[in-house]
Amino acid sequence: MRTFFEYNWIVREQWYEWCAEVPYDELIRPRTGGVGSILQTLFHIVDVEWSWIRSLQGKSDFQESFENYKTLEKVMQLDRTFRPEVEGFVDSWDESMETRSFFDTQPNGKVDVDAWGEVMRHVIAHEIHHIGQLSIWARELGKKPVSANLIGKRLIKPRE
Repeated sequence: MRTFFEYNWIVREQWYEWCAEVPYDELIRPRTGGVGSILQTLFHIVDVEWSWIRSLQGKSDFQESFENYKTLEKVMQLDRTFRPEVEGFVDSWDESMETRSFFDTQPNGKVDVDAWGEVMRHVIAHEIHHIGQLSIWARELGKKPVSANLIGKRLIKPRE
């Protein structure tokens, strides 16, 4: 589990570096697909990751609006604030957590029951999905996107 979260964190940091080279008006320009703009998509990735982890722990959810985080620096600071809690939870993951029940009450009152392992994999896939959208938008701007390649990130060390 740790490998894929770490992969997402590395790629996210690389997107922050990429964004630093893009004019601000391009970062906040509404885009087709995703949750709005490049910056809003990065905010959404950070928010959703932390929110799911907090939900699994039975803690309150984040209720801030993107309107309060409309700069790259603010999104990065939010990520730095949330990451230690997420990382601590990921590092504490063990096999016994895989099939724990998570009860998710929908707005219509219906309760969905999912396994914690499924929720964790959803969090991983959610970010990868949005990173794909960022890559398309990068190409629309005529810029090379951040590599989504897991190979070469040295997340798993080969045996000698």
